[in-house]
Amino acid sequence: MQKVAIVVREDAYDRILTPLAFAWLTAASGAEVEVLLVNWAARLALPGGAAALRVSAEHRDQEAWLRERVAAAGVPADPAELCRQLRATGRVRIWVCSLAAQIFGVEEGAIDRSLCDGVVGATTFLLEHARGADVFMTF
Repeated sequence: MQKVAIVVREDAYDRILTPLAFAWLTAASGAEVEVLLVNWAARLALPGGAAALRVSAEHRDQEAWLRERVAAAGVPADPAELCRQLRATGRVRIWVCSLAAQIFGVEEGAIDRSLCDGVVGATTFLLEHARGADVFMTF
């Protein structure tokens, strides 16, 4: 496997962990990863956006436990730190969908560039960034 494309639409802490963990494991294997944040997930790219993430309603009472278990597993429990480490590998690029940015108020100038590479249209993501992906995942 040389390249993976991931589309993330959820912004709940427990639901964003899975695609970021897949990106983490894929990058660790030496493959390239392209991530597109759509819908609510676009807010992750804003300053403080990752800190605002909460566990989904059905598991809300287990948030502290989950964050402790994630850290104990050796994965950064803070999604912002996880994004920074993913991007620092040089193998992971994280983008915000331009339509999601418009709908959810994520202005390109406000994006935390330590977390995200920028804003791209969904078509650009599919035709340029995800082109040639061996695996395409959606969350």
